Parts: sequence; C-alpha cells; structure tokens
Amino acid sequence: MEKWAQLSEKIRTYINPQTFAVSVSFLGSDDQVPDRAKRPLRDLGEVMAPCQGAGMARRYGWTVAFGPEDVGCAIAAHTYGWERLTEERGAIDFLLRMNYAADEKAALGVLKGFRILEMDKGLQVVYASLERTSIEPHVVVIYVNPAQMMRLIHGATFHQGTPVTGSFSGRAASCTEGVLGAYLDGECKVVVPGNGDRVWAGCQDHEMIMAIPSGKLADVVEGLEKSHQKGVRYPIPTYLRYRPEVGFSIPLSDIFKPLPRQK
Repeated sequence: MEKWAQLSEKIRTYINPQTFAVSVSFLGSDDQVPDRAKRPLRDLGEVMAPCQGAGMARRYGWTVAFGPEDVGCAIAAHTYGWERLTEERGAIDFLLRMNYAADEKAALGVLKGFRILEMDKGLQVVYASLERTSIEPHVVVIYVNPAQMMRLIHGATFHQGTPVTGSFSGRAASCTEGVLGAYLDGECKVVVPGNGDRVWAGCQDHEMIMAIPSGKLADVVEGLEKSHQKGVRYPIPTYLRYRPEVGFSIPLSDIFKPLPRQK
C-alpha cells in the first residue's frame, strides 16, 4: 500500500515518533483479514485487550486481528459490539467498587458516555503498522510526546481551522475515545491514554495519542509539511542566540582574572 507507506515516511520525517503509526481497519468478515495477521487466542494463546493489538503493531510492526473470540476487555467488547452489556447493574457495581464513580448516577453517566460502534458481531478489527499495512485503514493512531502532539495539532488544523477536540475520561481511551471517536465523528481526536493503555498496552507516562480518520491523514501531513517549511518543527528549534545573564554585573575580564600566586 504505497500511499500509506509514503504518508508514514512523512510522519517520521516531520515528527519522528518513537514507535510506528498504527493502521486500524474495520472488516466485516474473517476472510477479509490478511493471512499473515496474528490472532491473540489462536496464535498467542490468550484473549487480550485491543489496545494490546495496537501496542504490538506500533512496537513490533505486527499485524494483529481481533474477532469476538480474541477480546478479553469487557469495555471494548461492549463498545465495539462484540458482547454488548445486556444489563447495567454489573457495570455500575464495578465502577462503584473501583471508586471510578461517587454514586450510581455518576456510574450511569460513565456508561452512557462510551462511544458505541454499531456493526455486526462478526466484526474484525485489524491493527498494523501504517508503513506495512496491506489493507486500507479506517483510522490511524499515532503515539507521541506533548511537543509532537502540538505539531500534529498544527497539521490537523491546517485545513479546517477549528481546534481539535477530545473526550477525556481516563477510561476506554485509545480504543473508544480515540479510534471510535475519530471513526464515528470523522474528526481527529486527541487522547490521554487510559489506565488500561498503560497497564496492559505499555503506554508510557510521556505519551499521548492522536487518532486520525484515514481520509484526513494526507491533510494532516500537508499541514505538517507546510508549517515545517516556515521553521515550525520537531525537534523544537530552541532559540539560543542571546547573551546569557549570570546573575551579577561583573565584567567577564574580572571573572576570569588569574588568581594571585601564593608565596
């Protein structure tokens, strides 16, 4: 997929993330999944959270496919539609036990705040490094530090002008607030990684995430390229051409005057 490889190369040129940009594809059936894709249950012997699939794609360069039998995260199973909650009581009790919510009303608000994907239960979600993907992505996910995020926001606002938005709950972050938010709204989303992203998917303290609808990635890259040409770059070109103040007004000649020799 030459187009995506070229865009991935430009992302590396202009912001140089530490890990691969991740292609996320929603497929309707198992036979659409690339043959080389690894399956968490079949190939790794475990059910896993989708954020782990993104982690393996961005760190190993693997292609990882999730179907309903591969998912070990209850929130993702609900929001992606693999196993929708049939009653809210259990989820409310969990949120209360974990002190994620002060009371039942707040817990219900958490549940209602999740983005929901309405697709067939046979949905297959494929994660791959963008530069190596063999199928069209629906969303591209990039893990960056705050300075790199600033540059991605410059790129995302180049054509649309309006600020980038996000949803920040500390839960279901990369999978739901990021991937589903970008896909359902057709807009770039800034994501603060959630607890699951950190505990299970190895997201680091300095990392943030931008989720980009694939159809807008070229516009984001163009914005990066245009602003880069004017000197707005990463690494940030710190201004250093000034005379430092050393805290006291003594001529340099006196500071470095040789000490008198002792007899």
